[in-house]
Amino acid sequence: MAPVLRPAAGPPAVGGRSAGRTAIAALAVLAVALGLAAVHADQAHAATVVLSQGKTTTASSVESAATPASSATDGNAGTRWSSSFADNQWIQVDLGSTQTFTEIDLTWEAAYASAYTIAVSDNGSTWNTLSNGTATSPAKQALAINGSGRYVRLTGTTRATGYGISLFEFQVLGSTTPPANPTLVSKGKPTTASSSESAATPASSATDGDLGTRWSSAFADPQWLQVDLGSPTTLSRVDLTWEAAYASKYTIQTSTDGTTWNTASTQSITSNAKQSIALSGVARYVRLNATARATGYGVSLWEFEVFGSAGSTTPPVTTPPVTTPPVTTPPVDPGTSVLLSYKKPGTASSSQDDGTCYQCTPDKALDADAASRWASANPAGWVDPGWIQVDLAATAHITKVVLQWDPAYATGYQIQVSPNGTTWNTIYTTTTGKGLKETLNVTGDGRYVRLNLTKRSSAYGYSLYGFDVYGTGGQPVQPPTSNIPAPNFTRLAFADEFNGAAGSGPDTSKWTVDAGTGQNGEQQYYTPSGNLNMDGQGHLVIQARKEAAGGAQYTSGRMNTSNKYMFTYGRVEARIKVPTGQGYWPAFWMMGADFLTGRPWPYNGEVDIMEVLGKDTTTSYSTLHAPAYNGAGGYGGSYKLPSGAPLSNDYHVWAAEWDASGIRYYLDNQLVFTADKATVESTRGPWIYDHDFYVILNLAVGGDWPGPVDATTPFPSSMLVDYVRVYR
Repeated sequence: MAPVLRPAAGPPAVGGRSAGRTAIAALAVLAVALGLAAVHADQAHAATVVLSQGKTTTASSVESAATPASSATDGNAGTRWSSSFADNQWIQVDLGSTQTFTEIDLTWEAAYASAYTIAVSDNGSTWNTLSNGTATSPAKQALAINGSGRYVRLTGTTRATGYGISLFEFQVLGSTTPPANPTLVSKGKPTTASSSESAATPASSATDGDLGTRWSSAFADPQWLQVDLGSPTTLSRVDLTWEAAYASKYTIQTSTDGTTWNTASTQSITSNAKQSIALSGVARYVRLNATARATGYGVSLWEFEVFGSAGSTTPPVTTPPVTTPPVTTPPVDPGTSVLLSYKKPGTASSSQDDGTCYQCTPDKALDADAASRWASANPAGWVDPGWIQVDLAATAHITKVVLQWDPAYATGYQIQVSPNGTTWNTIYTTTTGKGLKETLNVTGDGRYVRLNLTKRSSAYGYSLYGFDVYGTGGQPVQPPTSNIPAPNFTRLAFADEFNGAAGSGPDTSKWTVDAGTGQNGEQQYYTPSGNLNMDGQGHLVIQARKEAAGGAQYTSGRMNTSNKYMFTYGRVEARIKVPTGQGYWPAFWMMGADFLTGRPWPYNGEVDIMEVLGKDTTTSYSTLHAPAYNGAGGYGGSYKLPSGAPLSNDYHVWAAEWDASGIRYYLDNQLVFTADKATVESTRGPWIYDHDFYVILNLAVGGDWPGPVDATTPFPSSMLVDYVRVYR
């Protein structure tokens, strides 16, 4: 049966698109690219370097997921940490080992601390105050502070504004002395990668010493390349000779065993210029972990060169000790991983099952359904800790865990594995979880995988739309696959040109006419006939009238293609002339087809292609609605004609181009808003639009958003539709 109720809606919130880097951020990136924070191989003397960049950073609080503590030590002056709006907030960095430093630079945001302390610690527990500082403006401060320790903390004791305290960069600088004779230690060593574009661009080409050969990856994020140096090596630096397809964001990681990785440097760059990045410490494995590509291709390196000095007793890599795995056996390639957790048994510390979250059980986080979720129970107030775990049915090698959070996320948690569900080994831990979508590259073996939740982000409990475990082994069940081809936006698959005789109704082979009242405070009754007619000139007329019917004072029309034409992906467009007048609310939109089989709104998904309010026809709205963002909090945008003229003056073409990557909205063939799938998942919540939808046309009268009709509202009034077309 066709739906007769329109879900609640409201003025959409414009989606939070990532802002471009500012000029100051670009300068900061350029500084890194030019090696201002790196030690060049030819320097045999002590050099001042940034010891804190890319190191583990924590804070007493964060203002939001967009301003984590790590943003103050990422080397990017366009990102920042900001605290909650209270005094005595702190941020601290773990330098990884005891370091001697001579300077601390504070690049404040406008919300600076007027009084603060700098303290140091060897163990992260006992602190020694080195300096009591003050500031009278957010100007950058370069503080000559001599100290030694593994942890450095800034505590803001007095805020200068009513906001929290905020830093673009918190840099600890010190001196390092590179090996006296750093040498190239990576040439010809076993090198592996997450993927290769082809057999002509293998991982080994990045460590062969030949600038005429290169490694290039598959066209996807993330990708990695790693080299096994054969034995523990004292590291000096890594040089990256990029091909044109470079990585705009990446980390350099080191490991002693190829399993547990330490982030040595985090980089954001804007060109493929060669880079020289300082390293320190001892490691056997060095990895480039590329998290964002600069182009539509993969990532590609002519050369990945690691410099350092190894002891003279280094054993030949071709004859490793018997107890050491052969160096030619790389870690399991994440590129070969499959989803292991789909439809596997899940358990949790508790589950919510009430009117707020009905049957929000562990299996809902393991069903590959982006609209269903698990939530912890609230028997007597939500409390820490909690957990959810999955039984993979057999031992597996885990390489990746993807978490899609509800707004009730965890800031502190661990990923743990177990062979028996009793003895657990932690393979990942964080105290700065950011919520939304988190993709964690991990390494561990076990039959059971647990998300151990230790710190809530809010007064609510914990809730996950997806707890997806990837790897090899186990007993995976093939998740549902889509054989839907990429849409061809030039092949007409459905159309109604509304060329019927004057007074005739909609084509019942294409449309179902709705009858009944609406929601959202609407004042009309949708009639089963009479308000939807052809005008004999190639137009559908949806007419609103001042007449009593169905207990309402006004009538109008609504129709949809449910069970007549439903589809996934394509270009959906209509040429429409909207009415003007207080209370009118014309709409051209789509509903998820599972609404017809009982899935409630907004879990089925709603795609609003066009909504215009009769009280202001200069503005149109395009919006998405899902469990995590709906009603007035929907993800979308508003836009006008270039001239600013009322849209009610003439016909206009509204369209949505919808595919696996997102939805792009057009007005008169001009792009007006883009809903990018990856952006929505990383900023608002799950993407729930990769399934069948059907088309709806209607003219509402009154409602919570447009407001009620008044004495100025003209009756009758019509929404005119020239055509509806779908290209697939």
